[in-house]
Amino acid sequence: MSRRRTLGTKKKIALLVGAATVAGGGAFVMANASNAAQTTQDARTKAAQDSGVCQGLATALGNNQRFIEGQRANPDAQSQARIENREAVIAEIERKQEASGCAVGESAQDSQAAQPPQADDAAQQPPQAGGAEQTGGAGATGGDAGQAGEQVCAGSTVTLSGEGGPPAASSNQFPVGTVLRVTNLDNDKSTTVEVNSVSGSCALLNNAAFEQVREEGKFLIRRALIERVG
Repeated sequence: MSRRRTLGTKKKIALLVGAATVAGGGAFVMANASNAAQTTQDARTKAAQDSGVCQGLATALGNNQRFIEGQRANPDAQSQARIENREAVIAEIERKQEASGCAVGESAQDSQAAQPPQADDAAQQPPQAGGAEQTGGAGATGGDAGQAGEQVCAGSTVTLSGEGGPPAASSNQFPVGTVLRVTNLDNDKSTTVEVNSVSGSCALLNNAAFEQVREEGKFLIRRALIERVG
C-alpha cells in the first residue's frame, strides 16, 4: 500500500506566509505604479495650468458656448450650421483639455472683452521694436500691416476659436470685413486678419492666425495689442 504524504503544521504555515508575502509584494508594486501615474498626471496638470494652457482652453470653450447661445437666442437661416460647427470646435477643445490634464468642460469668459475702445492708450502701449510682422494668407490683409492702427479692447486677452481655414478672426464688436492687427507683446509677433464671423470676444483668432502669434505650447495671449487698421 502507498502512503500519502502529508505536510506538517510548520510547513503549512511557512507556505501560507510565503503566499501572503508574494501577494502583498504585488499589491505594493501596483500601489507604487498607481501613485507614480497619479504624480505624473498631477505634474502635467500643474505645468499646463502654470503655462496658461488650461486658462486659454477654458476661455476658448466659453467663447464658443456663448456664441452658440447667441445663435439660439437670435436664429437666422445659417444659425443651425454655425451651431453645429461650433459644437465640433467645442469637442476638439475638450479633447485638448483632457490631453493637457485640464478640467474637461471647464469654461471661462474674457471679462474684459466687452470694454469699449480706448484709442488714447494706443500710443502708450506700442508693439515692441524689432519684431517681424506676420500676415496671413487668404482672408488676411498683409498690405495693411504697416499702417498705423487704432487700439481697441485694451486689456483683453486673445485665444483661438479652434476653427480651421485661412487666417481670420471673429469678433463681438466689429462687423465682418473689419481688419484687425493682433500683436502678442510677449514675443512681438503680429498677424493682420479680417473679421469673418461673430464670436464672444473682441478678437478671437482661428487656428491658422493664432499659430502666427502664439508662444509654443500656449493657448492664450495674456499681453495682446489689438488694433483696428485701414
